[in-house]
Amino acid sequence: MHWIILIIAGLFEAAFATCLGMANQTKGKESTMWLTGFIVALVISMVLLYIATQKLPIGTAYAVWTGIGAVSTAIIGILLFKEPAGFWRLFFIFTLIASIVGLKAVSPH
Repeated sequence: MHWIILIIAGLFEAAFATCLGMANQTKGKESTMWLTGFIVALVISMVLLYIATQKLPIGTAYAVWTGIGAVSTAIIGILLFKEPAGFWRLFFIFTLIASIVGLKAVSPH
């Protein structure tokens, strides 16, 4: 169950990064809406990370949380913000995924 919570926390990390990116691309009330989403997603992500670390090792949980956020945010950047999707960028995204799976595989919990 704590692994599921950790995965959800990582996805909320990507959500707060996406909200931040959208806030930078908008103005006025729309920007304020995105900044509000950023704060909400940030708080949810941190609370879920805290809950996950009650049973998972902090080093593993933090690495997986940041990895999920990094991979998700990179993919969102490619799809939503039209960031480049070259071979090396995709290669390193896949190595991050492999690292996340590897940490889960060797985790004691």
